[in-house]
Amino acid sequence: MDSHIWSNLFMGFGIAFTLQNLWWLFVGVFLGTVVGVLPGLGSLSTMAILMPMTFGMDPISAVIMLTGIHYGSSYGGSTTSILVNIPGEGSSMMTCMDGYPMAKQGRAKAALATSAIGSFFAGTVSALLLMFLAIPISSLGMKFGPPEYFAVMLLALTMVGSLSTEAPLKGIFMVLLGLLLAVIGTEKQTGQIRFTFGVDDLMDGVNFIVVAIGMFGVTVVMDESERIWRFGFKPPRDQIKGAGLWITWSELKQSFMPYVRGTFLGFATGVLPGLGGMTATLLAYGVEKQVSKHPETFGKGAIEGVASVEASNNAANGANLVPLMTLGIPGNASTALLLGAFIMYGLKPGPLLMETNPEFFWAVVASLYIGNVMLLILNLPLVNLFAKLLDVPEALLNGLVLALCVLGVYTRESSMVELYLMILFGVFGYFAQRYKYPVAPLLLGLVLGDMLEQALLRSMSVSNGDPTIFFTRPISLVIMIAAGISLAYSFMKFYRRRPEENVG
Repeated sequence: MDSHIWSNLFMGFGIAFTLQNLWWLFVGVFLGTVVGVLPGLGSLSTMAILMPMTFGMDPISAVIMLTGIHYGSSYGGSTTSILVNIPGEGSSMMTCMDGYPMAKQGRAKAALATSAIGSFFAGTVSALLLMFLAIPISSLGMKFGPPEYFAVMLLALTMVGSLSTEAPLKGIFMVLLGLLLAVIGTEKQTGQIRFTFGVDDLMDGVNFIVVAIGMFGVTVVMDESERIWRFGFKPPRDQIKGAGLWITWSELKQSFMPYVRGTFLGFATGVLPGLGGMTATLLAYGVEKQVSKHPETFGKGAIEGVASVEASNNAANGANLVPLMTLGIPGNASTALLLGAFIMYGLKPGPLLMETNPEFFWAVVASLYIGNVMLLILNLPLVNLFAKLLDVPEALLNGLVLALCVLGVYTRESSMVELYLMILFGVFGYFAQRYKYPVAPLLLGLVLGDMLEQALLRSMSVSNGDPTIFFTRPISLVIMIAAGISLAYSFMKFYRRRPEENVG
């Protein structure tokens, strides 16, 4: 069986290494990196724009290019998260937690390098796992019904206690606020319009990227502007300390186990349809903080936080292809677009794809290996170039960040309402940070709120309104117990630490 897999992979490399396919793969990963850097644009809209251009192209070349954009965006998405605290992609939000503090400490190059290396490691491992585990893992995924999805998302939400170093209750309050924001708009099952207050632009709900850019980008501009107003200018952040340093050998050793844990967590999460990089990064960050000997450093520039998040994000992107290729089930919006492309090219993703179109399947798998090498070669030399952004005078950099925020939000839907919301959430984020309320749980609640609600409604429909369905199915029961333990552990750590702080 193994020899059969390796011979098929070599066949795939033979197809992927043609000049035409290499060129389109490079175009895909390069565009993925660029759109990942630009906040608000994202891989989904880029793939949608470019799809009509693929008409008449060879199907293998077209899909290789589109998948390159899909996973390449996670490389670029970390750049603005680290340098200016704006998540280029939704799943890059967690990179802001430690990446931006590292940049402020003069360790921007180390953060960018560990991000690129972690993405390469996770992308390569996820391609390997796709080869060997695609069919068995997809079979397991088929056993996941609405109760199991609800339990997984609840587990992700309970991890917010790990993100709240000040107090788990503050994290829970913020996640509840995020869930409240998630119910704004049109309810999918009944078509009921909720809490829009007559504003048509809110019928589709509050968009995640608008809130993320407001609470990360605008908030940073407000923080920096206040500091300049109070204390005057200071040297650019990259010159404060550690100027010119790249990633050190000890930092690389520090990052290795977070790479491994993040990769496997990301892959396990990404295989399940509907749970994308956002859930994977949160789980990876939470686990990494729980196992760390120095959890107090997380949120203050811990390189392990950047390593685990970037690895899990890229592994989830690779794993999203598993249910798509083997079952014909898209894992998220980007893979739903890929599914449309497959059908458009006359391909039928599903259990028979490996038998009916082996050349296509194995060429795409081989392109994942090549694409990740291309991305590493492309991104590592750019570390110094990107880090030069920190040499820009702060007042100018703040203006540039604010312009990027406005551009990222307005170019989406050309909506003034979204611009007003961005400013509103920027002000809210400023006061939340001042009073030490973590913003990440709010964004998580907003992202998972709709999926959580739909999973709950479907579960109640299946069980005729009986809530014990979550505890009578083995898989959901295990996940619900894990969620309870996660929440209890966070509170236990907090209350155990408080007496020590009071004594000190």
